[in-house]
Amino acid sequence: MMLSILRTLPMMRTVCIAFLLAALTAVAASGSPAHKARAHRSIAPASASHPKAQHPKAQHPPARHAARPRTKPASRRTSSPKHAITAGSSNAQRRLTRRPSRTPDTEQPASSAAAEAVSLRRTHIVPVAPLRGSAESLARQNEKSDAEGLERILDDDDLNDRIAHGMLVPVPVSAALAINGNLPQNRRYCRPWTAAFLADLARAHQAQFHGPLEVSSAVRTVEYQKRLMGTNGNAAQAEGDVVSPHVTGATIDIAKDGLSPREIYWMRSHLLTLQNEDKIDVEEEFQQACFHITVYKSYTADPTERKAQRRTRAKQAPDEADSSAAS
Repeated sequence: MMLSILRTLPMMRTVCIAFLLAALTAVAASGSPAHKARAHRSIAPASASHPKAQHPKAQHPPARHAARPRTKPASRRTSSPKHAITAGSSNAQRRLTRRPSRTPDTEQPASSAAAEAVSLRRTHIVPVAPLRGSAESLARQNEKSDAEGLERILDDDDLNDRIAHGMLVPVPVSAALAINGNLPQNRRYCRPWTAAFLADLARAHQAQFHGPLEVSSAVRTVEYQKRLMGTNGNAAQAEGDVVSPHVTGATIDIAKDGLSPREIYWMRSHLLTLQNEDKIDVEEEFQQACFHITVYKSYTADPTERKAQRRTRAKQAPDEADSSAAS
């Protein structure tokens, strides 16, 4: 028995020594710097990903601080228009009320209608050069007046006699045609065809511009024309071969004062058309600012009579050319 116990003692001693060595090795390994570094690295990510586990008391203040930036911008965006309205800002109110009504569907018809109205107003009115007078034009007016048998009115007695016999008629004053209030009553007359021309011109002008024209001068006498020459440097001669056609009663002046540029362009175009038809002669004066217009009997002549007059003039033109060439 003793012999078996003695045999097992060395084996037990060997096992105890081995156990002690293993325990010492484990203790030494757990206390080494490398093991501590590995342990720190394994713990650091866990603490970064789970801050609440490391600092349970500090989790509420950062949460409240982080929530403020998210709520403040939202509150400013929603409260600023309301604040502007409650503060009585008229500009903000006008902007908020206008925006819903300003849509392309409502604006487009108005803009197109305005453009169409402007284009219609400008369709038939284009700039026309001034109808400046000339010595040739004044000579032609005298020649045609003589050819139509129009005598020169000498004085007031001669004027009143022609008015009494209906050779001169009143200027057709109306809502479309006014006359200068400074003209004496017996000088507010003209030839019948001139009166017809004035009525037609005033009617056409009023239809276009809805305003009246003004006659600034009508019939004159030779006596008055002499006096006018002393005060008006633009006045034509009262005696001689070429005189002012006002002394025949067929000529009138239309004032340009008060007319817009569009009205003046329209007058030039309208009068030039009649002049090209040999119904009138027109000279635009600038010192006295008027349209000087001499109206011929052909203005009211029958169309067949006008054709006959044109044929007569056409036949006379070659005869005159032959006689001038022979001379």
